[in-house]
Amino acid sequence: MIVCAGRNETFKFAETIGVGLIESAINLTRTCLFNKPEYILFIGTAGSYGNHKIFDIIESRRASNIELSFLTNSSYTPLDNVLESDNKMVKNDTIVNSSNYISTNEELAKKYNEYGIGIENMEYFSVLQVAREFSIPVAGIFIVTNYTNKNAHDDFIKNHEEAMKKLTTYLLDKQIIK
Repeated sequence: MIVCAGRNETFKFAETIGVGLIESAINLTRTCLFNKPEYILFIGTAGSYGNHKIFDIIESRRASNIELSFLTNSSYTPLDNVLESDNKMVKNDTIVNSSNYISTNEELAKKYNEYGIGIENMEYFSVLQVAREFSIPVAGIFIVTNYTNKNAHDDFIKNHEEAMKKLTTYLLDKQIIK
């Protein structure tokens, strides 16, 4: 099953699960309870912490839920905040960080790279968490629309339409969709 966030990030060939960690977890859990898929492939856009360029496509089996406050030693968590899928459906390029907030502090966001975290997407961590709970193979494919800086939202809006087309073409070329 191919899934995506929703709202303005939808694809004809993907089920929408909601925006952010909470909506996506609730809706994907509901799907898994009533119609458990054989696999989950999450597709969507992402912001780069600096090492990936606009329109780069990243395949990943790893996700984290690390807030900016962790990078400044202002918080801690007792939770497992990095997850990895055993699925070999995609190569494992980078860790995708998820939060309900979009990073706009460029200097602080670059620190994610020190932990092997290259991009951020609001939903992916919850997708991996739900898939793990239901023992479903999972992976993600992302296209970079913006850098995590003060222009993040404007650049996302500016690049979103072209990114959606490029991601669809990538999925067609890899024969993930027809």
